[in-house]
Amino acid sequence: MRIRVSHLTTYRYDSPASRVIQTLRMTPRPHDGQHVVRWRIDVSADCRLTTQEDAFGNITHSFSDDVPTDHLEVLVEGEVETQDTNGLVRGTIERFPPSLYLRETDLTRADPAILAFARAVADAEPDDALARLHGLVRAVYAEVTFDTDPTHPATTASEAFSLKRGVCQDLSHVFIAAARSLGVPCRYVGGYYWRSDGITAQEAGHAWVEAHVPDLGWVAFDPTHAMCATDAYVRVAVGLDYLGAAPVRGTRFGGRGETLEVAVHVGQAFQQVQS
Repeated sequence: MRIRVSHLTTYRYDSPASRVIQTLRMTPRPHDGQHVVRWRIDVSADCRLTTQEDAFGNITHSFSDDVPTDHLEVLVEGEVETQDTNGLVRGTIERFPPSLYLRETDLTRADPAILAFARAVADAEPDDALARLHGLVRAVYAEVTFDTDPTHPATTASEAFSLKRGVCQDLSHVFIAAARSLGVPCRYVGGYYWRSDGITAQEAGHAWVEAHVPDLGWVAFDPTHAMCATDAYVRVAVGLDYLGAAPVRGTRFGGRGETLEVAVHVGQAFQQVQS
């Protein structure tokens, strides 16, 4: 499948920001089942984009706009050719051993309720790591309802699990917390998801997880849809949690009254739709 992505982030300020510094994790890397056909980043400010890699091997772009502004746009767009690998993630840059992804973070700390939930899932499944993970993705999907209202980027796994509601970020954090509590290395993945229902306009990118299975490697699970990742997914960045894979992070000086608008469109490339 050839997937076309357009991701526009717009900042507006009631009073001009004197300086804006941003780091973007919005550029996918090629790996087995994912080939980047074309990709570009366009910033409305007259500034230079610096390309680097972070500790996890994610491609990052940084810029600093030192001209006072009341409006800033970051546009990312491109096309990615994908293939279904049955959830297996291979050919990626791996800077750390899988055991690093057992590390707890503030966003993914398992409280007693998540510990009990994870143990119940494990006890209900065969003594097989992959089967337990399939059971876990189904259980998180059943336990936590997708809802954009009650949570925010700083919501923790335990808070979302207590609410029984959240967005894809929250369901992913709950899965990660539960999996790590069972001794399974697990990491957060940020990217894009092509919807087969024909809806291309989305409020944000998508999030899912990758869990490490002995003798198999990394396997991608999406608790928001209770399935393994397919060719409908474009993998962009990974981290211990959302903060390590956030598409945009930065700071500003001045610029009171900030408003943020995000417009994401994910569809099939024109030539494929016509075939």
